[in-house]
Amino acid sequence: MGIGTSIFLIAVGAILTFALDASPGGFDLDVVGWILMAAGVLGLIMTTLIWGRRRSAVVTTDQPVRQVEEPVEYRRVEEPVEYRRVEERRDVAPPL
Repeated sequence: MGIGTSIFLIAVGAILTFALDASPGGFDLDVVGWILMAAGVLGLIMTTLIWGRRRSAVVTTDQPVRQVEEPVEYRRVEEPVEYRRVEERRDVAPPL
């Protein structure tokens, strides 16, 4: 469950608990709202712990770097043959 889903569950639970005054047959919307808010808070805490731990984990190894004995191919990069010089005059108004 992500942060967005947790916040959505908390919001829906709060709406069911505090904003609605209906009681459809058989179940209480207040209890459903409290359960959704609790699930949202629990999901938010779990997501924060998982993401917090994932971001702080750093893995290092003590293995030496392997030297590669293969030859390196070189490629010559051709430069453009023709250049254009562009001048901009700011003292002349642009044409209309």
